[in-house]
Amino acid sequence: MKTKFAIGCLVQWYEVDIIEEYIKTLKEAMNSYDGEILVDFTICMNQDLEKCVSKEQLELCRANIGLKIMDIRFKTTFTEKLVTIADYRRQFNEKYCELVDVLMWGESDALIPKQTFNILDSLHQMSLQNNNPKYLAFFGTCKMWDSSWECVEHIDMTNKPVDNQKWWGTRYCTSIEEMYKINSKVEELDVRLVSPHKFNGCGLIISSEIIKSGVNIPKSVFFTHEDSAFMFMTNKILGNIPQYVIKNIYLVHNREHPNKRKYIVEEKGNTLGERRKSNNWYSIASEMSKYNAHNLFNNLKFYTWENVWKKIK
Repeated sequence: MKTKFAIGCLVQWYEVDIIEEYIKTLKEAMNSYDGEILVDFTICMNQDLEKCVSKEQLELCRANIGLKIMDIRFKTTFTEKLVTIADYRRQFNEKYCELVDVLMWGESDALIPKQTFNILDSLHQMSLQNNNPKYLAFFGTCKMWDSSWECVEHIDMTNKPVDNQKWWGTRYCTSIEEMYKINSKVEELDVRLVSPHKFNGCGLIISSEIIKSGVNIPKSVFFTHEDSAFMFMTNKILGNIPQYVIKNIYLVHNREHPNKRKYIVEEKGNTLGERRKSNNWYSIASEMSKYNAHNLFNNLKFYTWENVWKKIK
């Protein structure tokens, strides 16, 4: 029996100009697989954090995102509430773990390999045969910030020097054609076990049995660092369950896509990071959420959005 998948993606209104690339690669991957895939999108139109330049532009973003995502195979929800990546992924895990075999975290700045679901189907069948129904998986990623990430870097990037601007670096914007060219060279998969666990949230694959076991993103992690918190919870509850990495299949994470944050009032800077941090709420909220993630098992009081609002006033 074919593996049943769910892949979910949160889209903020200011990501209107990048989401089409993610959707194009997702459809290619879906068309290459003859099993069932549930696709979930939540589009957040909230302006509590980022303000749009005008009401008219906000409505244009809403309309354009709707047109780009429109597909009868996709479940799409627009919301006016504040929904962060931590909120969305927590809710996605909880909802879809009862409906499918395997969950995948999509991301608006990701590009999905064509081979994704066929590879994951084989991986899931192998895991069940080996009595490992609870497992994590990750595709090869770009050259990261330090050597601790080498275990999940794509084999073409692992031995490259750290240079965020190069084609293998974290700030480079990879095209769909470049990703397809890299992955087209693969004749045999290079699948390895990673221990201890190492991953980020872009493209993370989770067997549904993990969520059914009680693992999820804690509510205390309200903004960023949700991927780290999920890893900490997995390790705490289930221990060192298998994490597979498909080292020679490249899943792109265009963190620094030049069109990622558009039409936002008063953002300044030459890079995406500079623009994001030009409004002081981001650094404050991120640090508080990070603090919560790294103190899950300590007897300390957690920060909340209320603490963020008080700090920035």
